[in-house]
Order: sequence, then structure tokens, then C-alpha cells
Amino acid sequence: MATVLTKKGGKRYATATAKIEPEREHTVEEAVGALKAMPGAKFDESVDLSLRLGVDPKHADQMVRGAVVLPHGIGKSIRVAVFAKGEKEREAREAGADVIGAEDLVEKVQGGFMEFDTAIATPDLMGQVGRLGKVLGPRGLMPNPKLGTVTFDVGRAVREAKAGKVEFRVDKAGNVHVPVGKRSFSPENIVANALAVIEAIVRAKPAAAKGTYLRTLTLSSTMSPGIKIDPVRTANLFKKQGA
Repeated sequence: MATVLTKKGGKRYATATAKIEPEREHTVEEAVGALKAMPGAKFDESVDLSLRLGVDPKHADQMVRGAVVLPHGIGKSIRVAVFAKGEKEREAREAGADVIGAEDLVEKVQGGFMEFDTAIATPDLMGQVGRLGKVLGPRGLMPNPKLGTVTFDVGRAVREAKAGKVEFRVDKAGNVHVPVGKRSFSPENIVANALAVIEAIVRAKPAAAKGTYLRTLTLSSTMSPGIKIDPVRTANLFKKQGA
């Protein structure tokens, strides 16, 4: 046991683990409270939500993907690149985009420039931006109309990205991992962000998905053990609202 604890973070991890009941399923509020009660690291850890969904991503009609603007942001500055020209270039600049360009930006990215965290493009430039699929795709940065990042409303898209818009996508094993803030956030803000993510994922349930959709929910910070959240009780929060 001592060896396992050392790998996980030594005494601090052991102290954190002792503050939770490993098999107990908490409400979101209880999970955040337990997380905040654990000893923290020497840096502002990220807080993440991990979900296992009852879907088979091998089937296109069971893919779960989307985006949500966290009500309290994610706790870091987001660098936004916009592929646009003319009036839309000006709109992006006024909204606070960090990097703006058209064919010139496409060439710059092809040359290795990757100093941005999210990319937005106007539909008329997707012919050129599409050439960047092999570069942006593996990094999850390819603009996508389903995520609101291929749009003529670039001003809104930039503001949402800057405000803390996060994307989620189920992996091959049916899991989704999404950041919901920083450990320094107030408990109320972490709870609000986590519920916003869960609601978006619940509403993104594919019609083809059968059986239990939310299988497991776990909250954790960068250096903490995972805290289980009751998936049934949490899903019911949104069913009552017509989700």
C-alpha cells in the first residue's frame, strides 16, 4: 500500500483519500465540498469532471459531442485564432481575438504556428482551413459548425471562447473528460460549472442510445483522488427540467 500511495502523491494523497468514502456516491455539492476539504498542491490545480456514458461511439448515431460556455470560466486566458477576412476580420478583432488572418494564417499554421487554444473560421474560408485537418484535427482545434466554431457570427464565437467555452467529446471507450475550473474557485462556482457541463452532456444524449446513459461521474483535481458522484440523482436534476 505504501508504494501505491507514493506513486499517487505520498502523504498528501493519503490524507486526501482518507477524507472520502471511496464507494459513496455524492451529490455534486458534496463532491465539491469533499474536494475543497482535501489538502491542495503548491499550484492552482485544474478541476475536472469525468463521465462514462452508455453509448457505443463506434456507431455514428451514438457519438456525443458538443460545447458549453461555463458560467464562471475555466480559470485561464484562452488564446483565440480566427480565420476571417474583410468585415469579419474587423469583427473578430473588436471581440478580442488574439490571431486573425485568412490564407496567410492558413500558411502560417501549416508552417508550424500553433500559439492558440481554439480556432474559429467563417464558412467561406473553410475550403482553405480544411487543408489544416491533419494539423488541427489531432489537437482538437479544427473548426466545426456543430460546435459553433464555423460561423459568420465571429464576434459572438470569440466572446464565448474567451468567457470559458469548453468542448466535450466521447472517446472510443465511452468516456468524456471536461475541465470545470480551478481549485481556487469558490465551491459555488465549481458546482455551477460542473452542473452546466453535465446538463449539456445530458441534453446531447443520442436518440440511438439505449439503457442507462450516465453510467459514472467522477470529480477530481490534478493531484487528488477521484470523488464519485451519484449519476442517477444527478441525471434526474435535468429530467425534472424536461431534459
